[in-house]
Amino acid sequence: MGCERVAAPKLEVSRLCKSFPQSRGGFVPVLDDISLAVDDLEFLAIVGPSGCGKSTFLRIVDGLIPPDHGEIRLNGAVVDGPGRGRGMVFQSFDLFPWRTALGNVEFGLEMQDLSRTERRARAQHWIEIVGLTGFEHAYPHQLSGGMQQRVGIARALAIEPDVLLMDEPFGALDVQTRDLLQDELLAIWQRSRKTVLFVTHSIEEAIYLADRVLVFTPRPARIDRVLHVPFGRPRTEEVKSSTAFVELRREIWQSLKQGVRI
Repeated sequence: MGCERVAAPKLEVSRLCKSFPQSRGGFVPVLDDISLAVDDLEFLAIVGPSGCGKSTFLRIVDGLIPPDHGEIRLNGAVVDGPGRGRGMVFQSFDLFPWRTALGNVEFGLEMQDLSRTERRARAQHWIEIVGLTGFEHAYPHQLSGGMQQRVGIARALAIEPDVLLMDEPFGALDVQTRDLLQDELLAIWQRSRKTVLFVTHSIEEAIYLADRVLVFTPRPARIDRVLHVPFGRPRTEEVKSSTAFVELRREIWQSLKQGVRI
């Protein structure tokens, strides 16, 4: 009998640690011995108490911040700085106000040695994918918050990253817009087939979107629990009222509540 080949994880994090200096001297530990493996095309959500280090973790994976210890590998290669393999979507949109929606999506492509025609065609493609056809030439101040975040998602996906990093991308939006964009994100993810790391404060959002939910402890963040989400895809709003959804939400909340300091 032959041996079956086991696919390597898309992303591997090994013994990751990070501290930041204090103005009064000494260091504040933020991440402590984080290890995990993320499979190709997996949607992994990360929840944890405020200030525990979730955003810092994403920025280290993106190569924007160096770790103190540990290692990150993407497709087997060590991550030692920013690179084309990762695309980041921030909560604050971070669009250039002097660029149109199309111009913002093109920005990351300008670093990729593409012709102007190629950049424009790819940016237009992602504008269409995120549902902003007709708003290509609108500036950020002319777009709603939800539309601005769609531009941010299109900009991150246009560079064709292996891993999409999303740092509370819907946190600044109203509840109705947030719910709509959750469904839009799932539809986009089904089409784009990217590995996703998604940070959120919302337990419901994490369960609704993800294949697995990673629970961080309070700072310094450690992995408290990893829970598998039992729902198939595509998902609909009906799963949110199911007994399994409610029970999983309760289980995650109990884990978070144990570490909350008031």
